[in-house]
Amino acid sequence: MLGYILRRLVQMLVTLFVISVISFVIIQLPPGDYLTSYIASLAATGETVDQATIEALRKQYGLDLPIYVQYFKWLWGILHGDFGYSFSWNRPVSELLWGRLGLSVLVSTVAVIFSWVSGFLIGMYSATHQYSIGDYLATFLGYIGLATPNFLLALVLLWLVYSTTGVNLGGLFSPQYLDAPWSFAKFVDMLKHLWLPMIVVGTAGMAGLIRTLRANLLDELHKPYVEAALSKGLPENKVFWKYPLRIAMIPFISTVGWSLPGIFSGETITAIVLNLPTVGPLLLGALQSQDMYLAGSLVMFLSFFTVIGTLISDILLAWVDPRIRFE
Repeated sequence: MLGYILRRLVQMLVTLFVISVISFVIIQLPPGDYLTSYIASLAATGETVDQATIEALRKQYGLDLPIYVQYFKWLWGILHGDFGYSFSWNRPVSELLWGRLGLSVLVSTVAVIFSWVSGFLIGMYSATHQYSIGDYLATFLGYIGLATPNFLLALVLLWLVYSTTGVNLGGLFSPQYLDAPWSFAKFVDMLKHLWLPMIVVGTAGMAGLIRTLRANLLDELHKPYVEAALSKGLPENKVFWKYPLRIAMIPFISTVGWSLPGIFSGETITAIVLNLPTVGPLLLGALQSQDMYLAGSLVMFLSFFTVIGTLISDILLAWVDPRIRFE
């Protein structure tokens, strides 16, 4: 098992290196660079910038260097904790990342816990009570969750809360706590706002998990080995927890590698609708302005969580399925 984990860690490092190269090249593919976008925005307002200033800024930001030099300079900085400088924000990328990373992790964690716990409990109940009212309700909930875009659900919930209580739950803090230092009152205020993004971001994942667990568990419950175990007098609860549920959870567990990066990014459109200070809107703005160091660092963080999610899935699968351990 330890050798399997070490092998996966080495593969993870190689994958991250390849992703860093591809992401940096893709960010550079659109014509021009940050200065091109900046000059175009100035021209739209009637301002002009002389060529000498443009060349000075290009040299200051290192945009006059070949792309491979820019990449290795950026990669060397990352290895030393320096993620580069954000052109559009005029601040080090690390300051922007740490300012939003904690809130992104918080929203992601509560959304993952909500989607997993709800999806597991509802999916298990739906499979063990097939064709009951609860099963039909869970099926309906799953289809609605899969069909409803997150940003639309966010708008509906915002309107419902505001129309019934008169409280605007956009963002994670009330206006009086936005720039206030952390305190118990600010923490309580955040909790009052946190349930909305938790439900909105976690609903789509929960709906998919319900459908996945229900389908796989129903398939396992009617297999001959379950009927044989029950016919030999084994307790129904013991048979259910030890065999069919464990096998049915294999595809359930494998989805964590897909859901973690998407949830961590804050579901960019949803984060914009809810005015969440997460990394999703920051990444969108960086890509639009071709802020390569900020965009590249954010892509690397999302890639890191993707491979971490995949690693967690592989470890959990090896723990659940002995065939993977023995292989």
